[in-house]
Amino acid sequence: MELFEMLGFGEQGWGSALLLATLLTVALTLCGLLVGAVFGALVAAAKLSPRRGLRALGELYSTVFRGIPELLVIYLFYFGGSTAITAIGQWFGAEGFIATPPFLVGALAVGMISGSYQAEVYRGAYLAVVPGELEAARSIGMPTLMLARRILLPQIFRLSLPGLGNVWQMSLKDSALISVTGLAELMRTTQIGAGSTRQYFTFYIVGGMIYLVLTGMSNQVFSRSERHMNKSQRRSLAGGH
Repeated sequence: MELFEMLGFGEQGWGSALLLATLLTVALTLCGLLVGAVFGALVAAAKLSPRRGLRALGELYSTVFRGIPELLVIYLFYFGGSTAITAIGQWFGAEGFIATPPFLVGALAVGMISGSYQAEVYRGAYLAVVPGELEAARSIGMPTLMLARRILLPQIFRLSLPGLGNVWQMSLKDSALISVTGLAELMRTTQIGAGSTRQYFTFYIVGGMIYLVLTGMSNQVFSRSERHMNKSQRRSLAGGH
């Protein structure tokens, strides 16, 4: 089988499977990043809290999910979740082993891992906000919710973009580990294609190139977003003066 035929979109080609796997990888990473944003924001708030107990919980979360290997986290989520679901199912009369949906496992695992890194990104961005802006808003009697919506959150988002770009790249690579659950994302599909055709080197090279394309496109998106936010910030400051 010729290379273009093997990687094409014909009946015997792997182009369609690789395209769907790439879209699934992007969807999985995006869901993981969104889940991580929720946990990251909560953990960052806990670490910034004046309460010692909340700070301790935030540190515990970061220590656990940054200290345990990503693959082990996936195994714990997959087998632990499957064991719990099976036990619940048996309690209601179901029989046999009930596996946790691989996509759900992937989104939660990648999300919890990325959340531990996003927490540091958000915490650093909060600490980098100029205190004078917040004090000026409070001095004119701006309500807390309005202050957060119009000053604090936009500033945190702008300052977080470079760090979030790095977290996205890390999550994109971590998504390849979800292949151990059987989810047909890019890495798993590449392995299946390599095994079916015996063209291991070709498929792994193609898989690597697709990851590089996704990485390059992601860098462009985050770079342009960062430039746009910085321009908006400069125009706002110029208008204020």
